[in-house]
Amino acid sequence: MDVQGVIVYVAVYAIPVVFAITLHEAGHAYAAKFFGDRTAWMLGRTSLNPAKHIDPIGTVLVPLVTAFTGFLFGWAKPVPVNFQNLRDPKRDMLWVAAAGPAANVVMALLWVAAAKVLLTVGGAGVAHEFWIRVADAGIKVNVGLAVLNLFPLLPLDGGRILASVLPGRMAYQYSRLEPYGMVILILLIVSGALWWIIGPVMAAMLKNLYALLGF
Repeated sequence: MDVQGVIVYVAVYAIPVVFAITLHEAGHAYAAKFFGDRTAWMLGRTSLNPAKHIDPIGTVLVPLVTAFTGFLFGWAKPVPVNFQNLRDPKRDMLWVAAAGPAANVVMALLWVAAAKVLLTVGGAGVAHEFWIRVADAGIKVNVGLAVLNLFPLLPLDGGRILASVLPGRMAYQYSRLEPYGMVILILLIVSGALWWIIGPVMAAMLKNLYALLGF
């Protein structure tokens, strides 16, 4: 890919990546506040302002670099949640964790709607093509983040959800794996094993979303 191609690529993915991660984190913060923990709210993390959530490395650089590999990865500033402040910590942890991926699913649908409008209205020229590509990137980015974060490994959201539904003692034993979670995740990514596990799920979701566009 030449320099111009890289610039276009970054321009296309920048908006979807920033807002996908921003709304993902804001979703966690809103859910935490709803279920009784106001920590993130007091720190301004329920804001939809990307500046409140962006980590320059994890939200911008890493996603844009990894997107070239076909496997998007990144992170934002962690949303502080004091689970003990939740009305029912074990039960409500599920909803707080699920709120982030749910926000990504909603955003994917919104990007589908945007793409549908653009394709229906029609048009020509660089601007029209650019926004079609941005909408397509938005669909892919949000599906990728939703599926990745639902992988049942702590500290990912899927791990929190699994810990919430496991019986007490099993949940406790499972939670002891969290310090090793990121190492395991990196090994799964580097080895390619994670893609083989979640790739079919992402492909199925994308197929259904593109079907809404008539593809």
